[in-house]
Amino acid sequence: MNKTITKAIALAASLAMGTSVLAACGSSASVDPSKGKVYYLNFKPEAADQWKEVAEKYTKETGVQVTVETAASGTYEQTLKSEMAKDQAPTLFQVNGPVGYARWKDYCDDMKDTAVYKQLEDSSVALTDGDKVVGVPYVLESYGIIYNKELLQKYFSLPDATVTSIDKLNSFKALKSVADGIQKHKDELGVQGAFTSAGFDSSSDWRFKSQLAGVPLYYEFKADGITEQPAKITGSTLQNFKNIFDLYITDSTVDPTQLSSKTGEDANSEFALGDAVFYQNGTWAWTDLSSAGVEADNVGMLPIYIGAKGEEDQGLTTGSENYWCINSKASERDRKATADFLKWMITSKDGKNALAVEMGFSTPFKTFSDVKTENPLIDAYTKSLKEGKKSIPWTYTMIPSEQWKNDLGSALLEYAQGTGSWDKVKSAYVDGWATEYAAANKG
Repeated sequence: MNKTITKAIALAASLAMGTSVLAACGSSASVDPSKGKVYYLNFKPEAADQWKEVAEKYTKETGVQVTVETAASGTYEQTLKSEMAKDQAPTLFQVNGPVGYARWKDYCDDMKDTAVYKQLEDSSVALTDGDKVVGVPYVLESYGIIYNKELLQKYFSLPDATVTSIDKLNSFKALKSVADGIQKHKDELGVQGAFTSAGFDSSSDWRFKSQLAGVPLYYEFKADGITEQPAKITGSTLQNFKNIFDLYITDSTVDPTQLSSKTGEDANSEFALGDAVFYQNGTWAWTDLSSAGVEADNVGMLPIYIGAKGEEDQGLTTGSENYWCINSKASERDRKATADFLKWMITSKDGKNALAVEMGFSTPFKTFSDVKTENPLIDAYTKSLKEGKKSIPWTYTMIPSEQWKNDLGSALLEYAQGTGSWDKVKSAYVDGWATEYAAANKG
C-alpha cells in the first residue's frame, strides 16, 4: 500500500471520529534563529508529504526553520482560526478568494514587493484590495470550451462554412454560426452534435451553475466596477447567459429532456469518442480525456463567448481558490523569511520540482517556463497570454452560497427541459443572490 493510500485511510478514520488532523512537519537540520522562521498552514492534505520534504531541503540549504502543518480535509478554516490565536501563529496561510479574504483581511500583508507577485505571468490573477496585493495564487486553473481540432477543421473545410480558421472563431456570433453549422452537417461530419451533453447530474451541473455563471457575472461586475462581493446583483448580463446556454442545449449530442441524468463522465466520453466538437471544461479535465485516449495534439481551448462587448480580445477564464497570504501580524523578520522561502519555491530547482512535478500543480509564474507540461489545455492558456488576450478572472468565488448555485442549477434544468421559464432562472440568479447574501451576513 503506498503512502498516499495509507494517509487517506488514516485521514478518513480521523474524520470519522470527528477530530481534526494536523500533520506537522519541520526539519531537524541546523537552524539559525536570527534569520527568522516560517510556519505554513497547508490547505492540501494530498501534498503534505511533499511539503515536508521541501521544507527540510530549504532548512538544510539556508538554515531557516520551516514548519509545515496540514489541516484535515474540510477543516482548514476552523484550523486556521485556532492556529491564528496562538503565540506562534502561521506566517504563511491561504484564502480561497475574495470571500475568504474578507474573513482574514486583518492578517494579510501587502505582497506587491514580493518575488512571487512580480513573477506572475499575469498579474491580474492576484488578489487585491485597492493598491494592495493581499494574496498570490500558487495553483492556477483555466476553463473554457475545449475543442477537437480535427473535427473543427473538417467543418472549416465545408463549402458553406461561416468561419474557416480558428483565429476567426473569436466571438459568440462566430461560435453560434459554427455550432449551428456543425449541427446541420452532423451526419456528414460524423458527430452527434456540436456540444457534449450539458448534464445536470451532480457530477456535471457545476460546469453551468457556477463556472458558466461566472462569465456573465464577470461582465456585470466589470460594467458596475464591482471588486468585492456585492449584496445584490442586477442580472444585466442574463441575456448573454441565455445566449450561450441555449446554444449548449440546442446544438447538442442529446435532447434537452435527457439532461437530468447526464453525467460528467457522459460528456467526457462523448468528446473522447469524437461524438461532439466542443466541451466546456477546464485544464483539470485533461487527465480524464487523456485516459480516454484523446491525443494531446488534437485538442485546444477557446474562451466562453457570450456576446459581450470586447470579447474578441478575451482570454480563458482563469483563477484560483488557492492564494498564499503572508501574516501581517508576524514579526518583520519572519515576514521576510516567509517571502524569501516563497521566492525559493518558485525559482530553485527543488522548489519548482516540488510544486509542478511532485505536487502536480499548474503554476502561474514566469519562472516555470523551463518546466515542461504535458497538458495541452495549460498550453492553450499560455498561448492565449502570449497572444495578448486578457484572461477573465474567476468571479464565482464571490458567489454567496452553495444554495445559490443549487437553486440556479435547478432553474436551468427546468428551463432546458421545458418545464420552467427563463424568468425562474432570473429569479434564482438575481433574487436568490440577495437572499443568500443576507443569510450569510446576518448579524
